[in-house]
Amino acid sequence: MIEVYYAEDDETIGKSVKEYLEQQNCKVTVFDRISDVRKALIGHLPTVVLLDWNMPDGQGNELCLWIRERWKYIPIIYLTVRGDSHDIVTGFQNGADDYVVKPFDLAVLYSRILALLRRIEGIDNTKLSCDDLMLDKERTAVYDGKKEIVVSQPEYRILLILMENKGKTITRNQL
Repeated sequence: MIEVYYAEDDETIGKSVKEYLEQQNCKVTVFDRISDVRKALIGHLPTVVLLDWNMPDGQGNELCLWIRERWKYIPIIYLTVRGDSHDIVTGFQNGADDYVVKPFDLAVLYSRILALLRRIEGIDNTKLSCDDLMLDKERTAVYDGKKEIVVSQPEYRILLILMENKGKTITRNQL
């Protein structure tokens, strides 16, 4: 199931996107504040993030940059009224994978989400990262920035489980 976090302060638009995507068997959570999206992302990562540019407590481009600093491969799509070329270019430069100008057709939005997810399926998942920490599964090595950290095999396995399940709660039994 595709899980969507949608940052949208317009209740009508948020509701219509949520209803349509849920009819397509997506799970959608709409947030009307950037701060709420950040809190949710720290706790759990969705399949895709949809961002409005103008929000009551900040700008979607700031949130996009914040997400990209932490999670390189999470798909991000802007849904915004800001349709001039400068804004579109800025959106992509900030890390967006797609940019949709309002008003838009809901079926086209869903098709764009599916197309984006097809493209990222082939991404090499041999390296996992969280902030400055990077785990290389091919070399079974852990790095802090560019410096390799020596860890024991049990420590490596625990770190691997935690990083593969970033944003999820892991029980002691799972470790």
